Amino acid sequence: MTATRAPWPRGLNLLATAFFLASLFSPALGAEQAASRNVPKLGRGINILGYDGIWEGGRNAPFRLDNLTAIKKAGFSHVRINFFGFKFMNPENVLDEIVLRRLDAVIEEVLARGLIPIVDEHDTHICQRDVSECAGKLRAFWRQIAERYAGRYPALVFEVLNEPGGQMTSSSWNSILNECLEIIRRTNPDRPVIAAVLNIDDIPVDELALPADDRQLIVTFHYYAPIRFTHQGAPWSQTFSRIGPLDWGSPDDEAKAAADFRKVSLWAEKEKRPIYLGEFGVYERAPSDSRLRYLSFVARSADRLGWSWAYWQFDHDFAAFDSARQAWKPDILRALVPSPR
Repeated sequence: MTATRAPWPRGLNLLATAFFLASLFSPALGAEQAASRNVPKLGRGINILGYDGIWEGGRNAPFRLDNLTAIKKAGFSHVRINFFGFKFMNPENVLDEIVLRRLDAVIEEVLARGLIPIVDEHDTHICQRDVSECAGKLRAFWRQIAERYAGRYPALVFEVLNEPGGQMTSSSWNSILNECLEIIRRTNPDRPVIAAVLNIDDIPVDELALPADDRQLIVTFHYYAPIRFTHQGAPWSQTFSRIGPLDWGSPDDEAKAAADFRKVSLWAEKEKRPIYLGEFGVYERAPSDSRLRYLSFVARSADRLGWSWAYWQFDHDFAAFDSARQAWKPDILRALVPSPR
């Protein structure tokens, strides 16, 4: 790829522009910024280490801890560490101390680069399949993690669970979430904690039940709509692997995304809660121009709404960074973090 600036979304006529701007510049912005005064401003971030041999003791496998310097220099201010903790539990749900020491080391390397670390419990596949098993493991996970980091690494942020959904209802998720928050608050009363909206298409943010007196919470949702576009060509799916090429960027496309964001923004204004767009991305089989338009549109929309965000992901698939060349994919990076004018 060449280092060209990602184009502004195609097809923006005057009507679409007016709709887009009205959706973004609203009273919600000031309210969400006010809600954020009690929690750190995470800013722009990127997801790391979800599928990496570092947890088994590997080095440069493929993520290199030195890549954190490149992340900082590129203009990101935080990283979301995708940690599959259940994988490293024994039958009594006790976490492996050796793996926890590796997590300590990663957190310390992140902090040393001036980045904010988020520890995200990422065992979505188990939690969406078996709610009871998830609840027990998740409570055990946060009991151990909260006790381990009580009084340590004040900049560290906890994220209770990645993408609750599947067999979970809003009611069952609210119950598990609040149990975990109670566990965390016993030892980390002031720790910033990220709580997710149930991960279904209509983004049911108004069904999220949070303790009203806990103002150290950040609400997160993920955005991959329309999934036929963002996941086209994905080889792990029999459905998506056959789809494409599909474009994105019409006025209707932009209006749908703006309406989805407006829904979350209005809720945040009412509830005085800061919003974190914890994942968004487009698989690399999508047409390049459409992929760049989508990424630019979503990132700039989040910026204008005062939301923090994290791109999915640094390496592996959806990648913004070429691990073999040890270099950013310049068009993807420019779409996410445009150069100052």
